[in-house]
Amino acid sequence: MDDVIKKMRENNVFHIQSLQKAMDDVLWHQYLGHKAKIDKWRIIGPTPANTTAQSDQNKGNPFVFWIYTFVPKAIKDDSKHPLMVYVHGGVHENLSTKDYHIIEELLDQGYVIVAPEYRGSTGYGEEYYKLIDYGGLETEDTFAARNWAVENLEIVDENRVGIMGWSHGGLHTLFNIFDHPNSYTAAYAGVPVSDLVARMGYKGEKYHSLYYADYHIGKSAVEDPNEYKRRSPAWNAHKLATPLLIHTTTSDEDVNVLEVEHLIKSLKAEGKDFEYKIYDNAPGGHVFDRIDTKEAKQIRKKAYEFLAKHLEPPYKI
Repeated sequence: MDDVIKKMRENNVFHIQSLQKAMDDVLWHQYLGHKAKIDKWRIIGPTPANTTAQSDQNKGNPFVFWIYTFVPKAIKDDSKHPLMVYVHGGVHENLSTKDYHIIEELLDQGYVIVAPEYRGSTGYGEEYYKLIDYGGLETEDTFAARNWAVENLEIVDENRVGIMGWSHGGLHTLFNIFDHPNSYTAAYAGVPVSDLVARMGYKGEKYHSLYYADYHIGKSAVEDPNEYKRRSPAWNAHKLATPLLIHTTTSDEDVNVLEVEHLIKSLKAEGKDFEYKIYDNAPGGHVFDRIDTKEAKQIRKKAYEFLAKHLEPPYKI
């Protein structure tokens, strides 16, 4: 009986998430429809390595997932424009209008934007949610979104492709430039999840249980620390070959600054050329440079200026 009740609760959660996603999709057009042509597409990513969450009929099939595209309406000619791959955060979240102001700021600079709803994202049902491959194939979904945009949006300049994300989106950003250095021109990683081994050391059991699930990593960092290292950017720093800016703050209540410090130290130890800034006790903590304060906007402007040096968008912000 307990299992039945648990399953009913799970189904209710997935149903609510789907409703929330449907409402949020309407809001995107309300907030930014005057500035962008907004579309949503279904594309494919790699075949899941762990098929536990797949239905019997779907086992072995490539992962089908959604992406958003935002094309500035200000574009009136056939000239090529830079592409920005915008990666949402969260172990299980989705592209939400809570960050619409950042998408708007990118549009105002003339970027074409693609935003993947990679495996593990919420709002698309149980199988989509449980196919998460944290620090693994989920990051290849982001790369697939990049490739789709380059191949299908004729106004995109394939030689000017940037990527940016915060928190778990920062992890995606880092793995994309680590694993596909020739495919990106510049990257920004804000408060990036960087070291899963360290992360498991300061997070509680409820958080740990996400990773122990059979459809997830399926074991703890104690049982297999090398698997957690493989999925951690700080342990892959030797791969960096793309211009990169990292921002974090000592006040981050989610991604402890020690994770990002490990990433920074690892990059330095590998002799990598990159830029970073550790803000001291910045108001807002984990979202310190994503909120609507004057200080946050000034910090975001620094990120945009870094990206613009390499991507040359048509407009300044």
